[in-house]
Amino acid sequence: MTATTATSTPGAVRLANPPGLYDPAPNGYSHLAEVAPGSRLLLVAGQGGEDADGTLPGDFRAQVRQAMRNLETALHAAGATLADVARTTVLVVDHSEARLHIFGEELERAWGDTMKPACTLIPVPRLALDGMLFEIEATAAVSA
Repeated sequence: MTATTATSTPGAVRLANPPGLYDPAPNGYSHLAEVAPGSRLLLVAGQGGEDADGTLPGDFRAQVRQAMRNLETALHAAGATLADVARTTVLVVDHSEARLHIFGEELERAWGDTMKPACTLIPVPRLALDGMLFEIEATAAVSA
């Protein structure tokens, strides 16, 4: 495998897939995220699929899509975008290959063809709210 690298925000986040590790791009993440010294770190709490009124759809895809919108809203409030995200942690209730595929499709929808941030997906039996199936938290960095 040839190493692939990209810079998501000039000077703030560099994503890489070093030689010697498999290519994680088809699974929607990068192996390494490097944050430049002096960057301003943003720590975004876990975002679920609730809309601004607190309504939580019952469908997994709808929850993932809304959680991504919520993540973008939080980032924009701090002057950042998805391109500034270095790492995510994803929690999935009743994880399956089907849910992984849906998550991957929604990552593509949100991030497009760019490299995805470093990510850890953790299958869980339950989340904070009844009916909650998905949660995503993020660490982002922007130039100070």
